Amino acid sequence: MSTPIPVSRSPMRTLVLSLAMLFLYGPILILVIYSFNSSRLVTVWAGFSTKWYGELFQDSLMMNGVILSLSIAFMAACAAVVLGTIAAFVMTRMGRFRGETPFAFMITAPLVMPEVITGLSLLLLFVAMAQSFGWPTQRGFLTIWIAHTTFCSAYVAVVVAARLRELDRSVEEAAMDLGAPPLKVFFLVTLPSIVPALLAGWLLAFTLSLDDLVIASFVSGPSASTLPMVVFSSVRLGVSPKVNALATLIIAVVGLAAFIGWWLMARQEKRRQAELRLQAEA
Repeated sequence: MSTPIPVSRSPMRTLVLSLAMLFLYGPILILVIYSFNSSRLVTVWAGFSTKWYGELFQDSLMMNGVILSLSIAFMAACAAVVLGTIAAFVMTRMGRFRGETPFAFMITAPLVMPEVITGLSLLLLFVAMAQSFGWPTQRGFLTIWIAHTTFCSAYVAVVVAARLRELDRSVEEAAMDLGAPPLKVFFLVTLPSIVPALLAGWLLAFTLSLDDLVIASFVSGPSASTLPMVVFSSVRLGVSPKVNALATLIIAVVGLAAFIGWWLMARQEKRRQAELRLQAEA
């Protein structure tokens, strides 16, 4: 029986880890604390207050930005999952074909291309289309959604393609040998196997779209301002305590979602371990 390897608990290791955690999460903690500051100056503590949360929900410009960003992020993530999955299947299941290398390069180009270049290219495209075809008549929700779907699809394609390359194709081949058509094999065998990758790609696309500022600034119009654009324009005039309140709410939602996900996975793992123990005892 092998002896367990002792874990190093040197004071220097603990100090370095503590400093790293303080560097990463210290500013977030300060932001949360100052979101309850009663002073209009975010650097001067004047007492505990929740008035900035009330003013945040009364700020129509910021609330409209939240609704617009969530709507675009949801729709862009859904469209990116569809397009990215199709691109992933082409790259991993179509075999060798003419133009395979340029196709893979064009799919993955948004991963390494600066957002300024992507935003400017899409802006010129929309302007040229408006002059040639009369569409889009104005830039706003639709153009932002198209732009976000474009660069989010690349991330989804990479995630799904990695899962497809690891997938055992013998199960799919066995299903087709038993007479199942390719479409039925996809929905009953392949799709359930890549669901975790699809969910990961959707969450990644949703986060990237919700966080984007540069590309949205190029392709948006005066009638559409996403949340990052609203926050950036307000911060340029000075950090408002309402921004701290908004950031605190976002942190709380993300933290709650992460905790629920961890709890569900831990519960599933405990159930799996219990089933394995029952099988071993039987």
